[in-house]
Amino acid sequence: MKEYGGYIEFENYHGMILHEEALALNSGRGALEYLCEAKKIKKLYLPYFLCSSVPNLCKKIGVEYRCYHINEKFEPIFNQVLGEDEWLYIVNFYGQLDNDYLLGWKEKYGRVIIDNAQSYFQVPVENTDTLYTCRKYFGVADDAFLYTDTKLNQGIPQDESFERMHFLLGRFERSANEFYNEYVANNKLFATEPVKRMSRLTENLLRGIDYASIAKRRQENFEFLNAELWNINELKLKSVYGAFMYPLLIKNGAVMRKELQKEKIYIPTLWPNVMEECPSNSLEYHYAVDILPIPVDQRYGIEDMNYLVEVIKGVSSERA
Repeated sequence: MKEYGGYIEFENYHGMILHEEALALNSGRGALEYLCEAKKIKKLYLPYFLCSSVPNLCKKIGVEYRCYHINEKFEPIFNQVLGEDEWLYIVNFYGQLDNDYLLGWKEKYGRVIIDNAQSYFQVPVENTDTLYTCRKYFGVADDAFLYTDTKLNQGIPQDESFERMHFLLGRFERSANEFYNEYVANNKLFATEPVKRMSRLTENLLRGIDYASIAKRRQENFEFLNAELWNINELKLKSVYGAFMYPLLIKNGAVMRKELQKEKIYIPTLWPNVMEECPSNSLEYHYAVDILPIPVDQRYGIEDMNYLVEVIKGVSSERA
């Protein structure tokens, strides 16, 4: 029964959502679990260079997996024949794999899944199963969009996220450090969460976002960093519309990361599991340790990027 009167709740927004035509689910893991069930996937080929959440999900739902290497351009090194129930999982690292390139894999293998978690503003390759997550791009507690032509018949419950919003609301008015443990706990939650539809609260927040201005800001910041740092970056990067982060690959990146932390520049190690699972002489280990993902998101402008460049160059010259 509808309630009348009482205090006014959070405002309803009415803007369009990017990826509105896709299935809106509660997490990237949930999107992949949905896809594995809908497509009856028995085995996945995954890159070694990958967050542990994907292989952990495979173990949870009983999907076999094998790993393949990537090259220096983040491209898959894969030439096996796929079995009937086997799929190739391609991660679009830092948005460096464009759709023409990804289409080649789709045309060759057919059964391909594209993980665009690091390329939110890239449209999906036509008729290709593709997943996106929003938490890496916007201030929401949960998220996922899935493009697929196969739907599950059973009903899926809708998530509720109001109890997981505290760290975001706190971060808005105070420092990130005060709420970091809550942020980590929220991320861990999805390891055990079942597949659900996206919460009404998250959907509402996504309707209040100016996607075009955010994508433009991210691209401008990315291009500024690339213009200033290309000569010390071992990676040769393409410009990315709505970039995720700027991956700066340098020798002894782990040392640089600690030096930047002293300047209150916090650079994550995205996949620490890779350092445990891959040999120290592998490209994957090198990338996990030495890539510094520099923030380029909508919180920052060119003035901020210039400051980051000055600090990075300063620390780099001290280490030379």
